[in-house]
Amino acid sequence: MSSTPTLGFLLHDVARLLRKRFEQRAKCLGLTRSQWQTLAYLSNNEGIHQSGLAEILEVEPITLVRILDKLAERGLIERRQHPTDRRIWLLYMREAAHPLLAEMRELGDVTRAEALDGVSAAQREQLYQILSAMKTNLVQACRTPVEENEMNDG
Repeated sequence: MSSTPTLGFLLHDVARLLRKRFEQRAKCLGLTRSQWQTLAYLSNNEGIHQSGLAEILEVEPITLVRILDKLAERGLIERRQHPTDRRIWLLYMREAAHPLLAEMRELGDVTRAEALDGVSAAQREQLYQILSAMKTNLVQACRTPVEENEMNDG
């Protein structure tokens, strides 16, 4: 077996280390990774219902409810009842979350800069284009069922 990591392992390690480094920097904010991820996604999807946000975050709805409870206790988010369906709660950022989110973004910028140290602007652009193309390909592929004979060839 080759000692060179596969693309999948390398991408996984880079993503894990980016999260780890961000968490080291963000420890002072008093949020868990799941809480800051929830805030980040909610900031781009305000007014979304809980099950929709759970789907985006790829977590079980009950798991998200616990995270949202903590964020609501801190005064960072609020739940509003859907205007026509009392069973649905819509999620919004509270004013107190905005400075925290700005700080999280700054920490993210510093972390990305650290990770990309020594990588030229042209290389960064090429990396972004390649990763975007890979994501597009995989999103499309995930919409297509895997053929039976393809599963048996592995």
